[in-house]
Amino acid sequence: MITFTFDFTGQTVFITGASRGIGAATAQLFAASGARVVVNYREDRAGAEQVSAEITTAGGQAIPLQGDAGSEADVRRMLETVGSQWGPVRVLVHNASAINRAYFLDATLNDFDLMFGANVRGPYLMSQLAAQQMIAAGVGGSIIHISTILARQTITNRTLYAATKGALESLTRAMALDLARHSIRVNAVAPGLIYTQALRDGISALGEENFTKYIPFNRFGKAEEIASVVAFLASDAASYITGALIPVDGGLGVVEAGPK
Repeated sequence: MITFTFDFTGQTVFITGASRGIGAATAQLFAASGARVVVNYREDRAGAEQVSAEITTAGGQAIPLQGDAGSEADVRRMLETVGSQWGPVRVLVHNASAINRAYFLDATLNDFDLMFGANVRGPYLMSQLAAQQMIAAGVGGSIIHISTILARQTITNRTLYAATKGALESLTRAMALDLARHSIRVNAVAPGLIYTQALRDGISALGEENFTKYIPFNRFGKAEEIASVVAFLASDAASYITGALIPVDGGLGVVEAGPK
């Protein structure tokens, strides 16, 4: 197994949706690299506490922090709490996401508002407040949004999910321009089919082989493979990268339509 070495000693890293999957793997990598990690969760308290406990047991620093990343009141409270306890956020990883599997003609305006609230409005506000902390501290920083391959290569019954992730990618590029003057870099990572519990639950009835056969690498990705790219983008090794969208999908994004 390849081991990546990063140094985030003394930096406060806030990761939304970090109680499991990609968020948990990202939290563990940043903590192993010296960061103080905020393990955000909305409902999965046990998962967030377990991730935090594993980090502290290994000698790292982590705190679980409850809050809905789509709620203005929660976002303001969380960033104020972190700022007063650990100082300004240096790295923000917005991983939390809502999903809607409704057929387009069945999706309601309420569904629309909920999805854009969670997947666009939430990251917008959280990035804005985190950037304000970074600017006040005068040290720059990094904001990384987790998108998805479905923003560009969507499937049926994902209209709202695809639309919100497409908006998030446009937001990433626009933010990168506005925040460059403050030495704040903004990038996005677009995972393909990553072997998390959420993916396993979604495809269990269809058979894993019916999905992996379309991936050039012939396997699902690992949460750790997303985490390493996120950490790279937040590190000094990526100091001249901003406004970028990095696909991490085993080549699925460049496969020509149709069967192999």
